[in-house]
Amino acid sequence: MNEKIYKTMTRTGACSLAVGIVTLTTGIAAGILMIISGARLLKRKSDILI
Repeated sequence: MNEKIYKTMTRTGACSLAVGIVTLTTGIAAGILMIISGARLLKRKSDILI
């Protein structure tokens, strides 16, 4: 019986870790895209001002 509980906990922990990594990666990617978008916007505004 203890072996079944341990296997279930291991799988649940692995799934939680995988979800956390995907969430972190998605958040980092979204942040990078926002920075790039902001830089492009600033470049366009500076081109207009010159």
